[in-house]
Amino acid sequence: MIVNLYTDGASRGNPGPSGIGVVAKYETGELIFQHFKYIGLRTNNQAEYTALIEGINKLKNLKESKDIDLIVNADSQLMIRQLSGKYKIKNIKLRELKNKVDDLLGSFKSVKFVHIPRELNKEADRLANKALDSME
Repeated sequence: MIVNLYTDGASRGNPGPSGIGVVAKYETGELIFQHFKYIGLRTNNQAEYTALIEGINKLKNLKESKDIDLIVNADSQLMIRQLSGKYKIKNIKLRELKNKVDDLLGSFKSVKFVHIPRELNKEADRLANKALDSME
């Protein structure tokens, strides 16, 4: 079964107050879950990784996770290229977050990373900003 995970992290300042938004859907478009959360002071890249980690953790808890072909969709080109191994990660905090992602991905049948334009990530973006707005 194919699951699309859409993630976004938002920071107001870099670093600054940050929020995450996550949307998981079956390939049919049926919603599995939506999630948003204020995560405190982070850089934008840290927020992007945190959104992905939270989304993976939520999917991992599904009893059928071993049967999931996961497609990670994000508008962060940097994160997607780092996860795909196209870019090296020099920042220690980002490397730690990437290692955490790698540890979690073994729960799925397969994983594919896809960079999508911001326009195709509106739901996750809206949720990340909703998390930020909830703290104002």
